[in-house]
Amino acid sequence: MLGKKVWARLLGVEKAVIEGVVYDEEANAVVASVRPARGQRLRCGICQRRCGRYDAGEGRRRWRTLDLGELKAYLEADAPRVSCPQHGVVVAHVPWARHGAGHTRSFDDQVAWLAVHTSRTAVTEVMRIAWRTVGAICARVAAERRAAVQPFAALRRIGIDEISYKRGHRYITIVVDHDTGRLIWARPGHDEPTLVAFFELLGQERCRRIAFVSCDQAEWIDRTLRRYCPRAIRCADPFHVVRWATDALDEVRRQTWNAARRSGLVRDAKQLKRARYALWKAAENLTARQRGHLAQIQRTNRTLYRAYLLKEQLREVFRHRGTAALRLLEAWLSWARRCRIPSFIELAKRIARHREQIEATLVHGLSNALVESVNTRIRLLTRLAFGFRNPEALIGLAMLKLGGYCPPLPGHPSPTHG
Repeated sequence: MLGKKVWARLLGVEKAVIEGVVYDEEANAVVASVRPARGQRLRCGICQRRCGRYDAGEGRRRWRTLDLGELKAYLEADAPRVSCPQHGVVVAHVPWARHGAGHTRSFDDQVAWLAVHTSRTAVTEVMRIAWRTVGAICARVAAERRAAVQPFAALRRIGIDEISYKRGHRYITIVVDHDTGRLIWARPGHDEPTLVAFFELLGQERCRRIAFVSCDQAEWIDRTLRRYCPRAIRCADPFHVVRWATDALDEVRRQTWNAARRSGLVRDAKQLKRARYALWKAAENLTARQRGHLAQIQRTNRTLYRAYLLKEQLREVFRHRGTAALRLLEAWLSWARRCRIPSFIELAKRIARHREQIEATLVHGLSNALVESVNTRIRLLTRLAFGFRNPEALIGLAMLKLGGYCPPLPGHPSPTHG
């Protein structure tokens, strides 16, 4: 017969007493009866302060722990309720599981680790649980590990963006620390109240320490930053600025295409339609065929080709830094204002309105490239997270993988967060 200390190590139980271990034939599982150690009894399940007993709750219950070979394993114990002055009547804390969980800490930690490092199929097959259960565990583990550190303590440079995670205009707003490269905050929504929640959590003192913010030029972001971080230098995202130019170019292309169709120039219209990818792409990435399309446009439609050159020259502005970049931006604005292409004249006015943020990007070299990289990785997680019931589960998985909160495997050394 194995000793109680051996059973405690096998079952991953700490600060608890093993009362007995049996084999449950009906459940085909090992069931260990346990109770919290004396110092762990009758504590609030949320804040863990000592409280008075309220009642017996729903009686004895089970928590699933790591499998023992081919058999599932469970811990079974009483689950009384206590009366907490702060949180009211709640189920008492147990040292082997997180509050509200149906699994032990070691089980949760192994599921979270596998969700980060392996495939969806591997997690569900190895741990013998549903994928939705994995999502709930990821959210729970990420929340606890995040609460144990101070991710906002040294924030100076942040990036803000939003990402679509589901059809129907469902978005998540994310905040990334430029100095560590980590995801530090995420929440469903992409509007002013969503971002306000982040700065309220940050607090007035830490808001004052924010020196640089990279973001797109959405009005709701700008209003929030003026309210909470008025002294922070706002850097425009070059990707979004160049996309404005691409949209202006595409407007010229569509106008030219419609004019060719109305004039009965079917061949020219087809060539313009085939050339749209050549116009959108960066010059250095063009194929030989796409360069041929551009050469044809240069010969036959000077206005459209001039619009293409304006787009490419704006991209060139962001390849430089400091005084050289500022001179190129001034030259580009001068060219765009007198180009006689309405969409680019409007673009010049738009860039002039955001010139301060664009010049800050050119001087300080801060962009949303890192944030976009995090977005790309979240999009991959979005595919993996299909089937999660709510966005909090996706956010939990993202924080585990991209925020540095992934726990070690049970029995392995714990990595430091930083």
